Amino acid sequence: MKSTTKLLAIDTSSVACTVAVSNGDTVVERHTEQPRKHTHLLMPMIREVLDESGMSLTDLDAIVLGNGPGSFIGMRIAASVSQGLAHGAGLNIIPVSSLAAIAAETLDASDAELVAVAQDAHMNEVYLGLYARDKDNLPRLIASEYLQGQNVIKLLSTRDQMFIIAGQGWRRYPELTAINAQWIGGQSKVLYPRAAWLLTLADIANAIKPKDVEPAYLRKKVAELPRARKV
Repeated sequence: MKSTTKLLAIDTSSVACTVAVSNGDTVVERHTEQPRKHTHLLMPMIREVLDESGMSLTDLDAIVLGNGPGSFIGMRIAASVSQGLAHGAGLNIIPVSSLAAIAAETLDASDAELVAVAQDAHMNEVYLGLYARDKDNLPRLIASEYLQGQNVIKLLSTRDQMFIIAGQGWRRYPELTAINAQWIGGQSKVLYPRAAWLLTLADIANAIKPKDVEPAYLRKKVAELPRARKV
């Protein structure tokens, strides 16, 4: 990402409502963890970071969307706001994995080479992303993100090194940690994605039209609209 790039990043896929804007190498961020407050917090936070950075939406090159996986409602909030802002300002959107943002922050604070990120998916499952450190010290996805139950994570055993674990899902389901303890070398304090790390992972070459945004709904049953009841 060029140092002259101007981006706004948004993520509401978890308990965290997080927003950041970059103007070259300067980043302004707002981050708060308040359940079920995203609809009230998001737009004021966006205005704050833009005002502090001295920019307007039309100054931006693109909007970076924390695209999940995560809370269905949370993902829809960020996606809808991003689409509305992008459409109005004539911008494209760069989707970035919310799990990868957690992995990026975890790798930055650790010398670990492998990270397993888990976020609570409810129904005794987590959204799981496994990452390796690449040559730029950023997370490289080992396998597609997926829903994982409370059992052995087979992919952990295929690597020669231990994984550091990150994300709130491991704390929500401590039994998942216990079952896979032989492949875990430590636990990060990073629980939720931060918008500043979405900026780090954003590549303007991956920008898409607002209408083409598809949040990462790993559990399709939740994402599908309910059928009309028969009278």
